[in-house]
Amino acid sequence: MVSACGLLALGLDNQAARMTTRMRDLAKEHRTLASDHARRATIREQVRVLERRHAHYTRALLSNYGALLAFLLTSTSALVQTVSGWSRTVPLALFGLGVVLLVAVSVFTLFAVRLSRRAIELEEQDVLV
Repeated sequence: MVSACGLLALGLDNQAARMTTRMRDLAKEHRTLASDHARRATIREQVRVLERRHAHYTRALLSNYGALLAFLLTSTSALVQTVSGWSRTVPLALFGLGVVLLVAVSVFTLFAVRLSRRAIELEEQDVLV
């Protein structure tokens, strides 16, 4: 589970970084256009969509790191449990928390992917109309 969280973190971080770069590029383009240029409205709408996508990826990434921590604490508590006789409930609860956080990662990522289509639709409207 720790390895899976690591791989997810790489992908999610890459997606968040791409959103950041795209938002900066759009902001730069927005600043260079005349204030009455029609493209500025499309750019503003795209930035709104990208902000929402970035927020979903950020939440997914934070949930992923929370899951990673829960799985590491699961291993640690299992080791302590074998030596000290702790209840098995602690490692099991931590593992369950990690799984729930991975579900959150999936949900936030699905929301972000769904929004990606909206950003493409805005470009299509701007180019094909």
